[in-house]
Amino acid sequence: MHLETLDFVVVAIYAVSLLALAQWVSREKAGHEKNTQDYFLAGRALPWWAIGASLIAANISAEQIIGMSGSAFVMGIAIGAYEWMAAITLIIVGKYLLPVFLKHKIYTMPQFLEQRFDHRVRTILSFFWLGVYVFVNLTSILWLGSLAINTVTGLDLNYALILLAAFATGYSLYGGLKAVALTDIIQVILLVFGGLMIAYFSMNEISGGEGVIAGFKIMVEQVPEKFDLILSKDNPHYINLPGISVLVGGMWIMNLSYWGFNQYIIQRALAAKNSREAQKGIVFAAFLKMLMPVLVVLPGIASVILAPDLAAPDQAYPEVMKLLPAGLTGLVFAALIAAIVSSLASMMNSISTIFTIDVYSNFVKDRKSETHLVTVGRIVSLSAIIVASIVARPLLGNFDQAFQYIQEFTGFFTPGVVAIFLLAIFWKKTTANAAIAAAIGSAVISLAFKLLWPALPFIDRVGIAFLLCVIIGLVISQLESGVDQPGAIEYKEIDTSTSASFNLASAIIVLMLVGLYATWW
Repeated sequence: MHLETLDFVVVAIYAVSLLALAQWVSREKAGHEKNTQDYFLAGRALPWWAIGASLIAANISAEQIIGMSGSAFVMGIAIGAYEWMAAITLIIVGKYLLPVFLKHKIYTMPQFLEQRFDHRVRTILSFFWLGVYVFVNLTSILWLGSLAINTVTGLDLNYALILLAAFATGYSLYGGLKAVALTDIIQVILLVFGGLMIAYFSMNEISGGEGVIAGFKIMVEQVPEKFDLILSKDNPHYINLPGISVLVGGMWIMNLSYWGFNQYIIQRALAAKNSREAQKGIVFAAFLKMLMPVLVVLPGIASVILAPDLAAPDQAYPEVMKLLPAGLTGLVFAALIAAIVSSLASMMNSISTIFTIDVYSNFVKDRKSETHLVTVGRIVSLSAIIVASIVARPLLGNFDQAFQYIQEFTGFFTPGVVAIFLLAIFWKKTTANAAIAAAIGSAVISLAFKLLWPALPFIDRVGIAFLLCVIIGLVISQLESGVDQPGAIEYKEIDTSTSASFNLASAIIVLMLVGLYATWW
């Protein structure tokens, strides 16, 4: 794909503007030095719009835009279930889980686990998340992002990777979460506008210039098989999206793990001014998740008609980008870069937060100043992106589907993570040893199912492994003590009340989801 000079000018303006804005929002009042709360939690002062935008900007990256569009080319609208079910999950997290974390005034999820269990659980999960974030998530965002840029511009993969790493570091390293979150509204505006333009031009092209509605109707008529939200067992892609399990099975576990217990995501909500502001931000993010399939799934389905002979499904999104005029192509490309670098910056900040708060502060006995800890955080951020840049190609370069690598690896541990947190919050008798056993059991059970029952769909495997991990936690806790633990959560004391606007917005999102599945069941 060829970009015009005007496109490069647009991208350059975006990059310079983002860097300048990040430095501006990162400044402190005269005489005030950044402390850990400023750097890692944006001073616990994020407004709702920044929380919601940052949740989506951190979530959406190259694998969602390029990968999901490619999956839509193959599987159709059913792949949108990942986004729509996430919207419902966000509502659940905002009402029932987030108030627990906000009441405990934590910086990190491992910190919560120590308050509930003991130091061993905190340490084990801290090193687990650091390993996953650096060697799975950060490397995959870098590698898939460089692949996306290479596909669109032809730029060498190594140069693309270095540029992405440098850009993300340049705008996030000094300001921390505040720089990331307060600039993410720009990133999300670009993402939404760019996605809408792609959807508009692809629909209009299908209709021969007769408009979006006409183009959509033609798509439904010509490729009706792409508009099945629930795949039947005879569908060749059933193993990836196993029918009704998408609504009632393991996808709930994956979504709860990602949106509810994942430092990389939940850190934005922990930085809210108060619980009401956090909940408003979560609802905003939920509405954006409902919109995401329009931005990335529809262009993928459109490619089935516009370019049915693609060499690879992941070429679907770059292919429809060719429909855009000069200048607008640059804007959509800037949106793609925005998705990548905001995810990189968010991941870097979460890595530095966990290392500094959960590892460094605990293992270095001497009391360190706030300024020193912020410096450690910056060093860790920089070190993480350098390590990820070095290992990204060796780790992922030989995978035909890097996204599948991410899903498979994290899927081994997701059931245990969700089991630990739900038992920690809702069952006062859960012991630290039970939590550790559930974590270990998750990997063992998942691996056993993968080896002994390879035909079992991934989503179903996650659901079954979760249930077994919960049973392990319950049995060991009962055998070990059978009494309420000292750090147990008194859930009755947690304020889970929500505003009328939160309740109304939640109801609208549920009705939207019901309407979608009722229409394309």
